[in-house]
Amino acid sequence: MSDISEVPPGSEAEEPPRRGVREWLADLFSDEPENLADLKDVLRHAAQRQLIEGEVLNILFGALQVSDMHARDIMIPRSALVVVQEDQTPTEFLPVVLESRHSRFPVIGEDLDDIKGILHAKDLLPLVLAEPSQRFAMKDSIRPAAIIPESKRLNVLLDEFRSNRNHMALVVDEYGQISGAITIEDVLEQIVGDIEDEHDVNDDSYIKQMEDNCYHVKATTTIDDFNDYFGSQLSDEEFDTIGGIVLQAFGHLPERGESVSSNGFDFEVLNADSRRVRLLRVDIASPAPSDGNSE
Repeated sequence: MSDISEVPPGSEAEEPPRRGVREWLADLFSDEPENLADLKDVLRHAAQRQLIEGEVLNILFGALQVSDMHARDIMIPRSALVVVQEDQTPTEFLPVVLESRHSRFPVIGEDLDDIKGILHAKDLLPLVLAEPSQRFAMKDSIRPAAIIPESKRLNVLLDEFRSNRNHMALVVDEYGQISGAITIEDVLEQIVGDIEDEHDVNDDSYIKQMEDNCYHVKATTTIDDFNDYFGSQLSDEEFDTIGGIVLQAFGHLPERGESVSSNGFDFEVLNADSRRVRLLRVDIASPAPSDGNSE
């Protein structure tokens, strides 16, 4: 007679042990997807079965997308680059550094195609303690610039960023001219979504007041929310978000730093890429009239 007692059907002891990652991966790919579309269907099915979380599914999709994208697809275009000239003094280039709030700046010679290196904002900190008589030498502060072709695949570029510990690369076209720049953050955002920096508004707030009559507003803010906050009457017949109204006012996809006035507001693009506007600076162009009677 066996010492192992039978377990009544339906009891908790009858549950199989929790499957490991290898087991459910083997189950996922038992049908051997033949192409990328099939693979995505398998991953969606896994999410539906709660084998993977929704956020994990988004990251997997992002990683798959990155392997099929090139530097030209997400680079900061040439016209939007903020650069420093090699012969500028700290007095001349520090206002540019402070206004842009970037961390890395291409240093150029005669023109934008004459790249001398990359200037890191943190390398400028010694200037704070430097004696007035101590001269700043740009050549001693810049670092070598990584140059990549427009056709560089993003997954390969990410590996290079990690192995070389670079955070920025300059992109050149087939003629060797600078066509843009790309950062490690740009690549990672394609995988994990937007990475917020000091200019971004918290997820729980689409509108943030910075100063009197000055606000940072996410482009995805609905027009209803925008109207409720500012007491405006912008129409939502054509667009759902404030970004749509701003794009219409520009008449083109604006780049970072571009400004436009519309409906009593001054809009400046603070954060944008080659496909969309993300964050806006909104200034009230003129104070709203008071309810009282003016003399």
